Amino acid sequence: MSTAAANQAQSATQLDELNALDDEAFRQQVRAFLRTHYPEELRFPVKRLHWAQIKPWYLTLSRHGWVAPGWAREYGGMGLSAAKQIIYMEEFESYGVARAPDMGIVMLGPLLIRYGSEAQKQFFLPRILSGEHIWCQGYSEPNSGSDLASLRTEAVQEGDHWVVNGQKTWTTLATDANWIFVLVRTDRGAKKQEGISFLLVPMDSPGVTVRPLLNLDLHDEFCEVFFDAVKVPCDNLVGQVNHGWSMAKALLGFERIFIGSPKQSAYALKRLLALVEHLGIAAEPLCVERVARFRMELEDHTLLYETFAERLKRGESLGPDVSLLKINQCELYQRITEYMLEIAGEHAGLLEPIDGIRDLNAAGLFLQSRVTTIYGGSSEIQRNILAKHVLDLPG
Repeated sequence: MSTAAANQAQSATQLDELNALDDEAFRQQVRAFLRTHYPEELRFPVKRLHWAQIKPWYLTLSRHGWVAPGWAREYGGMGLSAAKQIIYMEEFESYGVARAPDMGIVMLGPLLIRYGSEAQKQFFLPRILSGEHIWCQGYSEPNSGSDLASLRTEAVQEGDHWVVNGQKTWTTLATDANWIFVLVRTDRGAKKQEGISFLLVPMDSPGVTVRPLLNLDLHDEFCEVFFDAVKVPCDNLVGQVNHGWSMAKALLGFERIFIGSPKQSAYALKRLLALVEHLGIAAEPLCVERVARFRMELEDHTLLYETFAERLKRGESLGPDVSLLKINQCELYQRITEYMLEIAGEHAGLLEPIDGIRDLNAAGLFLQSRVTTIYGGSSEIQRNILAKHVLDLPG
């Protein structure tokens, strides 16, 4: 047996043992794994890390088979139950683990598993797991954000290629990615939702240009991506031509359950607890009341999240009610960071951590929380979805 095969067999055995543990024993295993493998200097970063900074950690996860907790074992994932996925996430957040470029793991991988051809699964899924392919998402455009179906980036078939022209914006970490999954219009005569297809595009294709955008936190996390007569093989189209919108909605469901996970609010609450201790106000009645309220809201949200995670684990589709998760989580995250800014006093205007303590970054967290009610579909759009498709209210 080769060394690689032996390592894979060992990882498979270890994953079987993990899945057999009860939840508390599993939590202790995750903690031990992080203490052993995660770099101390990367705990609680104040800004999103680039691929070059987080790559060694991603490769560590990959080697141990820990990079895709929600994927089924047959595709190289950990195959964790919904409860264990939440524990995994909680412990990573508690330890201050930086978020790696995860569009391939969280969004594209589940979509390919459901809609991709066998050849696409065989080619792309292992390369996502190994870190060979780093993905970004080509959805939003300058005039097509929340109204995504109005997108104008166009793909025209010429022989065995599609030729793509257009622009995407707010593309997270596009400067780090070597692949992008793109929604393109392939039939201008069809209704706007019916003429869209889903393409997989190498970022080094001739005609692809990436320009970074600075955000309020003075960080180049977002980018513009331009397509100028970019040729894409027809084999890189996922699903059927002009049927990309249904897949995009499924992928948005994956995104919304991810964005709606408790991790951002849980992270902010831990930082709030550290801040009130540092400021010496943890025992003040108003502070006790606010923190207790945030704790209860977070616990309620965690239980709500678990119900949606269980649906995915059973192989069920996510309905429009998944919008509840994103609304609830993002707005809770904002309320927590608003209170942090309120009590930070003269420190509220600092972009750097208070007194040089990495855990105390009130202004930075506040700015990071502002965009959450916009990206992935604004809260206004999410409420419209719930009103129309869940409550059956008139438009």
